[in-house]
Formats: sequence, structure tokens, C-alpha cells
Amino acid sequence: MNKQNRVVMLADCQSFYASVEKAAHPEYKDRPVVVAGDPARRSGIILAACPLAKRYGVTTAERLGEAIGKCPDLVVIRPRMQEYIDTSLMITRIYEEFTDLVEVFSIDEQFLDVTASLPLFGDPETIARSIQQKVLKQTGVWVRIGISSNKILAKIATDIWAKKNESGIFTLPRDRIEDKLWPQPVHQMFGVGSRMTAHFARLGIRTIGQIAQTPLPRLQQMFRVRFGKQSDIHAEVLWRTANGLDESPVTPGTFNAAPKSVGHMMTLPRDYTDSWEVDTILLELAEEVCRDCRRKGYMGSVVTVSCMCSPYESPTGFSRQMKMPDPTNHTNTVFEIAKKIFYKFWNTMPVRRVGVTLSQLTDDQSYQLTFFEDQVKNRALELATDRIKDRYGSSAIVRASSLTTAGQAAERSLKIGGHYK
Repeated sequence: MNKQNRVVMLADCQSFYASVEKAAHPEYKDRPVVVAGDPARRSGIILAACPLAKRYGVTTAERLGEAIGKCPDLVVIRPRMQEYIDTSLMITRIYEEFTDLVEVFSIDEQFLDVTASLPLFGDPETIARSIQQKVLKQTGVWVRIGISSNKILAKIATDIWAKKNESGIFTLPRDRIEDKLWPQPVHQMFGVGSRMTAHFARLGIRTIGQIAQTPLPRLQQMFRVRFGKQSDIHAEVLWRTANGLDESPVTPGTFNAAPKSVGHMMTLPRDYTDSWEVDTILLELAEEVCRDCRRKGYMGSVVTVSCMCSPYESPTGFSRQMKMPDPTNHTNTVFEIAKKIFYKFWNTMPVRRVGVTLSQLTDDQSYQLTFFEDQVKNRALELATDRIKDRYGSSAIVRASSLTTAGQAAERSLKIGGHYK
């Protein structure tokens, strides 16, 4: 079928985490609810706010204290990430009842190509309403759906109109972008934040139409003057977005592609100043990264360490990498390299965030033996501990250093992606 005749949807779950919690707690139906992290551990920010909370001015990513100041009656719920993941998967299965072309964009947004489903389920808006009703009935989550002929226009239709419509559905035909999309202010466009809006204002560009109608070579030249000669691709992406150009298909299994790197980052509960404290965290991060690699069947050749130091108002930090002689997923080897990188670039300021990443990944079925360590024994030992952790939990076996005041392994075993399960 002609690409212009495709029917693509972007389905977005309204206030997803908060909606899941309100469905689980009917007693909060008419109360302002937010999902927020643990304030005592520097994660006291709003992850999701229900529409009632937003009416008080509460916004996502603001500090919990500020939100309570706006709305003293706010109901604050600690996140349950596993529940949100399970609900998201349930919603995906509902979408798959209408089409096999479902592409996960985020935990609460998914693209659907329903072109081939029209003879079975009706016109696009009928399908959208059926999806809304089924998701709401089975999960308690309200879904807003933008409809168009490609992914970028479907996303724009959702963000600018469907999220604000009472019906939660909006169709943006390709031939209506000049009168519907182009008059919109620049900040409404996907991919344009507050800083880019300010840059466009300095360039005299205030509407999406002005971006679209600027010849691409001219826009690239304007970007080069402002951002440098490496900005051509960014200019083209924004120009194509403004013109509603997107030929990418809706691709199931996008997140199943082989990863380019495996990494973990940790925001510390307090500033770490002593080297033994930092060593503890580097070891825990190396263990997490290598365990993930072993689970996925990869080894890495490049270790990257990133660090952010206090003070909060003007932090310092670095991100540096080192290539190893041979690829590995052995925890102690990665730990020793991570330490070498860290202490070479650390400015001795208090540490508040650290990350370790393995990249240049290869299959772990073939590995280099050495005279200096028993690789076979080391691999067998780590695989045995991995199996114990997989069965009994990540904190079933921890290193002695993780039992000190610096250790975070037990706390992190309770979380997914930095948030409580």
C-alpha cells in the first residue's frame, strides 16, 4: 500500500504510573495523586502526577517538597516499577489484538500500524475508541491516540491535540499539516525543548511552519553558525519533523536488537569522599554490568567510567574510557580498569554519581586464555553466583564491602531502573 495511505497510531497512557496506582487504590479516585521516589535518597522527584494533581500546578520532574507546597493534600505513592512494567506488557498485548505491528516507544507510548486491520475492525477512529475502551476496562489506564500516515505525525497528533481533547483521539492527515501544524509555536514540536526554543527565537523562528518553509540548506547554514559544523544532521531532523516527513516503518521487537553497550549508573545517597567508599561503588557497578553481559551472552572491550561531583549548583565530572587487551565480562578485571580510569581523572571533590559501561561487545562463547589467571575457573564461579542471584535475588550473595556503610547492593536489589520494584 502507498505510504501516504498508511494508518499509524501513537498510543500514549495518561499519567501512566499515577493511573496504575489510582486503579489499584479506588479510595484515591477523587484525590490528587503523585508517584515519587524516596526523598531521603535524593530521588524525591515527581515521576507521574494524575490530572487532579496537575490542576494544582504539580508537574513531572519537580521536587516532591515543591509539589506538596502547591498541594498540601497530595497523596504520595512510592513507585512500583515491576507493576508498571507488567501493566505496560498487558497493554501491549491488547494492542496486538488489533495489529501485529506494534512498536514500543517507551513504557507508556507505543506505535501501531493498523493499515491492514481496517477491514477487520473498522475505520481508524473506531479502532482507536475500541482500544481506549479495552485498555481502560482491563487496566484502568486512559489512552490518548494520535492518528496519521507516519510515526512522526502520529506522535505530533498525540502530543499537541489528543492529549488535550476530551475524546483523547485526534487525526492529523498529511494534507492538513500546513493549516493545522505549521501555525503552532516552535515549542510544541517534538524534539524541541526550552533551550532549542530560545535558539530558534534568536534566529527569528517562532512557528513550526517557519522551520518547514526554510530551505534545508539555509537552515543547516543557520545551525552551523550557531552550533558548529557538526549540526547538519540535527537541522535536517528538525526540518523533516516540521514537514511531517518520516518513512520509518512500525517495527515490532525494536528493543530486542543487539545492544551496543551495557552500563549502570548510581546516584549516591550522600556525597562520597573516601576512596574506599568509591571503590565499593565501582565494584558493585562492575558486578552489575558484568552480570548483565553474562546474562545476555556478551563480553566488552572498552570500559567507560563517568562521574559527577558536588557541589550541586556547579558540578564537575568526567566521562573517560579505556580499551582492554581482550574482551571480557569478568567482574574483577572490569573493576580494576574502572578504578584506574576513575583515579586518573577524579579531582577529589565529593562524588555524588558514578557510572560504569562496557562497550564494543562481542559474543562470549570464545575468549582468550592467559597464563596469569584461570579463566575457566573464574567464569564457572561467576556463572554459579549468577544462578544463585537469579533464583534467590540479587542480594542473596554480596561482597563483604557491600555490607559497609558505603554499600548499595542490598538497596539496589529492591529496585528496577533506580526505582522500587
